[in-house]
Amino acid sequence: MLKEIQVSGQKDTRSGFGDGIYELGKKNPNVVALTADLAGSMKLNAFIKDFPDRFIQCGIAEANMIGIAAGLTIGGKIPFTTTFANFSTGRVYDQIRQSVAYSNKNVKICASHAGLTLGEDGATHQILEDIGLMKMLPGMTVIVPCDYNQTKAATIAIADFVGPVYLRFGRPVWPIFTAADQKFEIGKAQFFSEGTDVSIFACGHMVWKAIEAGIILQDKGLSVEVVNIHTIKPLDEEAIIKSIRKTKCAVTVEEHNIIGGLGDAVAQVAVKNFPIPIEYVGTKDTFGESGKPLELLKKYGLDTPDIVAAAERVIKRK
Repeated sequence: MLKEIQVSGQKDTRSGFGDGIYELGKKNPNVVALTADLAGSMKLNAFIKDFPDRFIQCGIAEANMIGIAAGLTIGGKIPFTTTFANFSTGRVYDQIRQSVAYSNKNVKICASHAGLTLGEDGATHQILEDIGLMKMLPGMTVIVPCDYNQTKAATIAIADFVGPVYLRFGRPVWPIFTAADQKFEIGKAQFFSEGTDVSIFACGHMVWKAIEAGIILQDKGLSVEVVNIHTIKPLDEEAIIKSIRKTKCAVTVEEHNIIGGLGDAVAQVAVKNFPIPIEYVGTKDTFGESGKPLELLKKYGLDTPDIVAAAERVIKRK
């Protein structure tokens, strides 16, 4: 039952990244951290203090940072670039496409402050298109972990993975509900419950919202399957197909534009293998605005009641 999931505290997922890369620094001498004038925001202070020779401050020059990172891989280094998600993708898309993806360089693009929960910084910083941008690049792995523990585990895991990776996380303090000692498996979905009435596929911060919605739906007598799709690419198609064959309908939940994100990825799997009704929960072809994170989720239709309503609608469509 979803009610049995234990919350062990609250912490921002960007701190999970900071603690993860610090652990990597202690055990892997090839790990190098780069930032574009945002070391504090990216929680790099511990890494910088203990491994100053493996830290590069690029200044407000994100395109240069990507080029430097690509070059470092030629010498066997494992560069982790760090800045806000908008600057990690939109500002440097050409450099990522040409120098990292096309060249198949072992660069880890680590992006914080993604989505509406960035909050008060507003629309210019709240990128809601980055998952779509990155998943369309050939060879790019796209990972969106759900809490502090999973972000830390994912950060450690991608150092051993050979190839370009986009790792997306966030700014706000958020519930911690996955295991501290977990082994992160790239491309392997995580099931929080099993059910037969509806599948809820979520990523990032929205996994917790999906769990909250699932509890409400279970209290209404519905059998709910909540699945954390932390790896958008490569997608765990087998898990998705197995789930929708049971439930015969789905809701997708993401802190991202519904055009080109997790929802479209799940729908593509469904239409090719087992067509079902799907409801999307995400932003609807719009930019964000300045505001408090939870208030923005409510205004843009990404809150717990919105997921409940989407599930009830899609069940009726079966």
